[in-house]
Amino acid sequence: MKWLGTLRGRLFALLAILGAVTALAVAGATYISVRAEADELFDYQLRQTALSLRDQGRIAGEEAAALADPSLDYLVQIWSVQGLEIYSSRPQGMTEALPARAVLGYSNLHLAGQDWRVFSAATPLRVVQVAQPLAVRQRLAAVAALRSVVPVAVALPLVAAAIWWLLGVSLAPLARVTRAAQAGGANALQPLPTTGLPGEVAPLVEAFNDLLGRLSSAFEAQRSFVADAAHELRSPLTALKLQLGLLRDAAPGQEQDASIARLRGGIDRAVHLVEQLLALARAEPGAAAVQLPLDLTELARQAVADVQPLADKAGVALSLTAPDPLPLTGDPQALRGALRNLIDNAVKYGARTVQVSALRGPRGAPLLRVDDDGPGIPLEARERVFDRFQRGEHSAVEGSGLGLAIVQAAARQQGASVTLDTSPAGGLRVEIAWPLHVAQEHRPT
Repeated sequence: MKWLGTLRGRLFALLAILGAVTALAVAGATYISVRAEADELFDYQLRQTALSLRDQGRIAGEEAAALADPSLDYLVQIWSVQGLEIYSSRPQGMTEALPARAVLGYSNLHLAGQDWRVFSAATPLRVVQVAQPLAVRQRLAAVAALRSVVPVAVALPLVAAAIWWLLGVSLAPLARVTRAAQAGGANALQPLPTTGLPGEVAPLVEAFNDLLGRLSSAFEAQRSFVADAAHELRSPLTALKLQLGLLRDAAPGQEQDASIARLRGGIDRAVHLVEQLLALARAEPGAAAVQLPLDLTELARQAVADVQPLADKAGVALSLTAPDPLPLTGDPQALRGALRNLIDNAVKYGARTVQVSALRGPRGAPLLRVDDDGPGIPLEARERVFDRFQRGEHSAVEGSGLGLAIVQAAARQQGASVTLDTSPAGGLRVEIAWPLHVAQEHRPT
């Protein structure tokens, strides 16, 4: 019974049950109706026979011979008003007569071991009684009723076959979608056909196609990311090999120390690039997002403390404005890394002062802001700086080009948005802003 596990089989089974119940109900109603009509017809025949005999002055010989036929189911008796039997015709084997005392009209009586249906009519001179066994009437009525039900019984399997075929035709588009899904390989992300799909199934297939489209975009972005990462890693690894060769060939002393310093710097850059790649991978869409209670003000203090040594070395004045605690839920590591990247970029790209603020926005939502007085980013380049490995116009500055990409990915993962603007100090302003409902969820009670 594997076919019952299919949609076609289940629909057919339900429709077959419904059709069978309906057919039985129709057949039952037809049977009862035909039997009732047959009874009325037999009663009419009894009445007409009795009335025709009542109105005759005498019974002709041919008619008497017909009534005396032993195969005739009718019992006919005629009495005088004095109770004398004038005429009697009995079926074969019938010895008892109808009672002389008749009930005019229709009546039922038990005679000779069986039930009879009787119609009696009277004139001033005679009483006519015509009777028929109820068993004969019921048998004939049942035969007539069953004959009326036969078409329903014959049509039922034909209707079932038609339903099975129609279900197959109706579900053919769904079967076509199934074949298309099965025909694709592991990397096949082409949309499934939606032509001719029922209205109940089309939204599901369209939603699945949207999912395939998002997966295709994600895979394409992943392939691009891997290709870019491989390209970016090739240069520092090649440089490390060259530096290792120089160290091997360097004479002991000052030349060797310089080679070791260059090798150490190359390793530090490679490690930083790998850390940036890992941070970006953790913040990518689809990565498991950590949701922990945190204080945005404390997180800003920690990020500023992380970058403070670099700022001091570069002679950059780094300050923090965070007047009040800002509780919310998110990934502390991702947000701390994003803010650290923003401050690190401001320090590296020539800012002399960097102002970090953790505050509430105009509508009370949490807001992280980094202002600097550096060269900033031109308006036409602000959209591109969020792309991976995009270093902007300051190519002389060492870096992986992943800082702002990490910031944007981390912010989106936490439900926040990143905007770039011009700082009042003349440089760049970067804001990470949360929606208003975050402020409402973490409003002190």
